[in-house]
Parts: sequence; structure tokens; C-alpha cells
Amino acid sequence: MKIDCIIIEDEPLAMERIRAFVKKSSLLHLLAVFDSGTDALAFLRSNDVGLIFLDINIGAISGIQLLETNAIRSQVIITTAYQEYALKGFDLAVTDYLMKPFTFERFTQAVNKVITNLSRSVISVEKKFIFIKTEYRLEKIFLHDILYIEGMRDYRKIHTINKKIMTLQTFRSLEEEIPPAIICRVHKSYMVALDKIDAVEKDMIRIKDISIPVSETFKRSFFELIGSK
Repeated sequence: MKIDCIIIEDEPLAMERIRAFVKKSSLLHLLAVFDSGTDALAFLRSNDVGLIFLDINIGAISGIQLLETNAIRSQVIITTAYQEYALKGFDLAVTDYLMKPFTFERFTQAVNKVITNLSRSVISVEKKFIFIKTEYRLEKIFLHDILYIEGMRDYRKIHTINKKIMTLQTFRSLEEEIPPAIICRVHKSYMVALDKIDAVEKDMIRIKDISIPVSETFKRSFFELIGSK
């Protein structure tokens, strides 16, 4: 089965190069090509896409701004000539970052990462527990016991029904292990267990006596997950 993908790129030569690589790959099926972030955004609001090849400089809406709209829920491979956006891209959980000009071998390496991530997503839906690195041990935590996860500078504090656990694991690594249909990111400093939410009022989530904000970046995906668009 092939992964449906789109290309968002406003440089004609770069666009044709990526298009040729996609056609050469047996793993990909190209749905559309866009030279405008605005047009791509309209397409993404009504179409499911497994992978996006995304340039940074694409006119009125940059690739980074497009990521921040939260309209993108698929795997993303950034394609750019600008190294300085790498950190921001990975903060927004892109799968890989290809520096132009890149080879077909490097392109394939990035696509393989996408395959791995998508395979993990399928497996993780059935996941019941995870192991968290804390102090000098790995501690088993059942997902149904987690209330929410809080960012505290370099640490993440996992609040469960029975205890609190501190870990240096990043939000990104936790998001890779836990399916968003169970525990999702709602803020740069919070993940919440959807089945533990008592109420949502405007942009605030209430779990027991704790109020947790929903940021603009994660608002759309959160409300789609709880069935309220």
C-alpha cells in the first residue's frame, strides 16, 4: 500500500525534482502539487494526506506558519535550503529535514522514517502501557492511569491516578509513544488524557480540580479529536 502525499514548493526546479523522486519511489502516491501555502491549506482542510513535502519559503504563508496552523496532521518532511529553520521544524514534530540539493538516497531515508512512524501509529492504538525513564530505572505506566502530562523546564511530570513521575523524556518522544486518540498535546506544556477530561470551557480543560489551557497551535486538532469542530 502506498502513502498518499503532496508537495508544497514554489521553486519550479525543486518541485520537479521532488516530483521525480516521488514517482521513482514505490512507496508513494502523489495526490497534488502546490506552489502556494494558501492553496495547500484549503486542500488539507478537506483531504487526508499521509505525507507532505514542505518548503519553508512558499509565498504569503511560510512552511513554518502552515505547520503552526495545526491544519497539518500528517507526517511532514521539510525541504529547504535554509539550515536555520531546522530547530523550529523539529519543535513542530516534523519527520525529517532535507537540505537542498538532496539525493534520492537521502530522500528515501526520510521516506523510510515516515514508514516507521506510520507503522508505530498503527501498533500503538492497541498499546496499554509505556515504560518511562525516571531516575535510574524504567517505570511501567498504564495509559489508562494517566491524567495529564505537564512540562516543567527540562522535565515532564506525568500525573497519574496514584502517583506523579518525573522524566527527562521530551514531549516529542512521548507523542511518538502514545496515540493522540488516548493522550494528546493541547499546549506546549501539556498533554491530556481524553477520557479523563471532566469539562471543556472555551479554551480551558478541566480534569478534577486542575485547569489546563488549550493553545491556538493545538486547538484545531484537539477539538477534532473530541468531536467538536
